[in-house]
Amino acid sequence: MPIIKSAKKAARQAEKRTEHNVEIKKSIKAALKAFKANPTPATLAKAQSEYDKAVKKNLLKKNTASRRKAKLHAIAKKAEVKLEKSTKPATKKPVTKSTTKPAAAKKPAPKAKAAQK
Repeated sequence: MPIIKSAKKAARQAEKRTEHNVEIKKSIKAALKAFKANPTPATLAKAQSEYDKAVKKNLLKKNTASRRKAKLHAIAKKAEVKLEKSTKPATKKPVTKSTTKPAAAKKPAPKAKAAQK
């Protein structure tokens, strides 16, 4: 058991995070099981979405999720599931920095006196 106050808090936080991570992993497993039982475009999208959420929350690495999603596509192809193409445009909108504060203008450095008489 931790003795120091900060260590106690860290232990509490670790417990909460572990519970949260386990819930996310369970939802991934449930979506995967549903897809394998009934491979449809809807269940495929749900499973992929769960993997993307896990990556967003740093529970899985990006390449791990990518590899697993590729496996899902292989299963879908083998089951002859018609995959729908996305209707969204492929281009990304430029990110604006309107949510951040503008950089403060720097004040000019004080000028050193050239020569004192």
